[in-house]
Amino acid sequence: MSDILMTLPLIPLRGISIFPNMIIHFDVGREKSKAAIEAAMENQTNIFLATQKDYEIEEPEINDIYDIGTICKVKQIIKLPNNIIRVLVEGLDRGRITSLDNSEDYFKVSVEKIEEPSNEEYEDIEAYINSLRKSFSRYIKASGNMKSNIMSIFDTIVNYSELIDVVASYVIVDEDKKQEILQEVDCIKRIEKLLIIIENEIDIINVEKKIGKKIRESVDKSQREYYIREQIKVLQEEIGEYDEDKKEISKYEERIKKSKLPKHVKEKAESELSRLKSVSGQGSESNVIRNYLDWILDIPWSKSTKDNFDIKNAEKILNDEHYGLEEVKERIIEYLAVKQYTNTLKGPILCLVGPPGVGKTSIAKSIANATNRKYARMSLGGVRDEAEIRGHRKTYVGAIPGRLAYVLKEAKVNNPLVLLDEIDKLGSDHRGNVSDALLEVLDSEQNNTFRDHYLELDMDLSKILFITTANSLDTIPTPLLDRMEIIEVSGYTYEEKYNIAKDHLIPKLLKEHKLTNEQFKISESSIKEIINSYTREAGVRSLERVLGKLIRKVLTEMMRDNKKSISISANRIEKYLGNKIYTFDVKEKEDRIGVVKGMAWTAAGGDTLPVESVIMKGTGKLILTGQLGDVMQESAKIAFGFVRANASKYGIEEEFYKNTDIHIHFPEGAIKKDGPSAGVTIITSIISALTKKKVRSNVAMTGEVTLTGTVLAIGGLKEKSIAAFRAGIDTIIIPKENEKDIIKIPSTVKSKLNIIAVNHVNEVLNKAIIGVENID
Repeated sequence: MSDILMTLPLIPLRGISIFPNMIIHFDVGREKSKAAIEAAMENQTNIFLATQKDYEIEEPEINDIYDIGTICKVKQIIKLPNNIIRVLVEGLDRGRITSLDNSEDYFKVSVEKIEEPSNEEYEDIEAYINSLRKSFSRYIKASGNMKSNIMSIFDTIVNYSELIDVVASYVIVDEDKKQEILQEVDCIKRIEKLLIIIENEIDIINVEKKIGKKIRESVDKSQREYYIREQIKVLQEEIGEYDEDKKEISKYEERIKKSKLPKHVKEKAESELSRLKSVSGQGSESNVIRNYLDWILDIPWSKSTKDNFDIKNAEKILNDEHYGLEEVKERIIEYLAVKQYTNTLKGPILCLVGPPGVGKTSIAKSIANATNRKYARMSLGGVRDEAEIRGHRKTYVGAIPGRLAYVLKEAKVNNPLVLLDEIDKLGSDHRGNVSDALLEVLDSEQNNTFRDHYLELDMDLSKILFITTANSLDTIPTPLLDRMEIIEVSGYTYEEKYNIAKDHLIPKLLKEHKLTNEQFKISESSIKEIINSYTREAGVRSLERVLGKLIRKVLTEMMRDNKKSISISANRIEKYLGNKIYTFDVKEKEDRIGVVKGMAWTAAGGDTLPVESVIMKGTGKLILTGQLGDVMQESAKIAFGFVRANASKYGIEEEFYKNTDIHIHFPEGAIKKDGPSAGVTIITSIISALTKKKVRSNVAMTGEVTLTGTVLAIGGLKEKSIAAFRAGIDTIIIPKENEKDIIKIPSTVKSKLNIIAVNHVNEVLNKAIIGVENID
């Protein structure tokens, strides 16, 4: 038993019981029950389902409800006519009611979760399970109306408590007996009760068979068939089902005839329709068959849109809908050009990787527009259940298809563009590994025969154009990553953000708020002030929010003061948006000893990172402060080792470390810093402090070093260069290997920077420290 109490909305059930690990739907009509569902959805909590002892009581008290019920998760709600709500729930755990609160507009209960003991805690449990297996097998053979593969649950379900509940849900029809099994917490006693029920059911079935046999033998075959058909017809007419069933079956026949189904799908549909004709119109099996037929007929097996791989059209759409991202656009155009020329979709799946807010999802929408394909999005963030991809097996009560079937049904064509969003946030647990299920989906050699567990039919996914998005590649499994082609969507430059705000975001927000350019006037300097002082991100999502806030403030002022228009200048921004949130580093006003400007890359773009070193009397300690990660701490140790090994070359006493401590600090100490590009900055700072020679204030640098002084390549040169330019720096020092990346720097920035590429740290010192020249 759990010591944890939880407060949950309660729905008292009438004439129905729900077991854990069971998926089922039921209809809700009572106002308090509907309010309980709304409370659960609003607060994102589970609900508690418990059966009433007397189903006629409208407002039950705690004594009118069985104390043990099931904690459930609401998976879906559908509003039906006559103010009825149909709810699909999944049973999670048994729970015991400790108290009931009837004071609000819905029942609220305190629930104590009943912990199920593990298999190992029961003695002789294997013997009981074997007895249950044999009895259930005899029951299946005796009943003759269950699928032969139902016994597979004994192999697929590992937890014995869950297995017992699943068997009980198949065998027991009487709700009082179901509640009796639900009430029993002990697995051994639950099996004993279930074995008695199964044996009784077998006896009843055998007696019914004997009676039926005697009746069949006493009536001529033709007379018997005629008599039964007429009897069924009369009974159905009495309850008004006959005509409705005939109409429904006729509709299904018409749909199957009109739908252009593949041969194997049509055969399956006709087979299921034959079964529907033979079962009772209102039975649970007929509902299962109807749902299955609806799914088969709703999926667009043969319907598709005509592709448009015209790269000129695609180029125009991408340029109209996205500013900047030239490298990304060029790669997408190349991708579409290959598709147009080869007329096939085989090849790597595009994966757009970049920080939040840079437009990965909107790029996918633009590709859909450009190629004339329907757009469908499938979010994978936090998905842990493999059945979300492959569907639930039909042996489970309340089984549903996987998400891909839903996507095709929503798109209404078999060749949409499907965006698999946040593929780097997949999860896995005891219910399977989702990434393994996606391997088949994204493999062009296999996905033409993808099999959904619910549909049990081969689905051709090869016509779908899959595009994935991720914030990082680190968490994507290697086999899945191998099926994708990576396109990096880096952050926007300051100029790009300005143009996006001016040409895209502001017109869009003005249209949403029904304002015109004459009513809302904003200067260029105001937009730049907002970008600099109120946002710090790689994308433009926060920028859009801030601009939206500004427009709302302006609109409120117009309504309050009865103004027809308002002009926004830079000096009025703080009036509407409050104090500035961010400030950027600026270059030092004078050259200083031991102070060097480094360049860093962050998820929000580039930034400058000052490094300070001071020398103190001591015993040779190296003191590091400023929340440095493991990589930067190693860079500092390498820099210190290099200086010690080459001290005489730079005019430093060789044994300086014996009576000197060096303290290296990275300002803004509360912010964590890490990354392999601070080596040259740290060496320059240490040598400046030891030689007491000043560092040029107009120089910034980036690069990692080895113990021999070789400068290694770095990443994010574009963002780092923009940050240096923004801080007023006019000279930057970069690794020689990064010369190939200079082309990525915007021309407006590149033309105003003196970019020096170096191979060795000596070249850095020659350019950065005043009075240090021509070091070999």
